[in-house]
Amino acid sequence: MSLIAEQVLTAALALPDAARLELIEALIDSVEPADSPPFDESWREVIRRRSDELANGSVAAVPWAEVKRRAREAAGS
Repeated sequence: MSLIAEQVLTAALALPDAARLELIEALIDSVEPADSPPFDESWREVIRRRSDELANGSVAAVPWAEVKRRAREAAGS
C-alpha cells in the first residue's frame, strides 16, 4: 500500500462508524458501474446493523488471525 493510501486509511479508521460506511459506499461507487451497485439497500441495512452491534458492544469483534485459525481448524488444515 502506498504511503498516501496508508495515510488515508489511518484517517478513515478514526472516523465514526456512520462516516466510515458513507466513505466505503462512496469509494465502491467510484469503481463500480453505476448500473450494478455492489450493495443493495438490504445489504446496507445489514452492514449498518452489524456496525451498530459492534459499536454498542452487543457483539464482540474477532481478530482476523483468530478467524483464519478457526477456519483452518474447521477445514482440518
